[in-house]
Amino acid sequence: MTNTRKLLPTLGIFLSLASSYAQGKSIQWMSFEALEDSLEVRPRKVLIDFYADWCAYCKKMDRVTFKDPEVVRKLNSEFYAVRMNVEAPDTVIFDGKRYTNPEFGKTRQPVHEIPRLLASREGVPFSLPAVLILDEGFRVQSRYFEYLSPKKMRRALQADKPE
Repeated sequence: MTNTRKLLPTLGIFLSLASSYAQGKSIQWMSFEALEDSLEVRPRKVLIDFYADWCAYCKKMDRVTFKDPEVVRKLNSEFYAVRMNVEAPDTVIFDGKRYTNPEFGKTRQPVHEIPRLLASREGVPFSLPAVLILDEGFRVQSRYFEYLSPKKMRRALQADKPE
């Protein structure tokens, strides 16, 4: 019994360190609702990743780009990172407005209003993957509609150029 008591504090420290280590290895994604609260408290740049479960390049970015240690470090330290499944049926309230997916249940690949609003291009059908980088004032600085390798993503995160 005495040995177990001595090990419990050590085990707690180990689990705490393991959790901290794991957090540094993955991107701390947030929802649009959490983003709105965070931007009010502390403005910072925003990366938005729009994806769908069927998108092969989106999955590749999950496996490769969003696991790259430098991409993870940069996003977690300098950006708010938001992910959204474009086919989500959820109602999202952002900036006092209500956004839905009116296509959900009506079409084969429904696209939510938020990605349609932020990641559509005139005269071009909606496509994935779609990654947006916004400045501290939530103004779009750049938009990417392609697979971003870790190298391309690192460059995109460094760029301070308007769209």
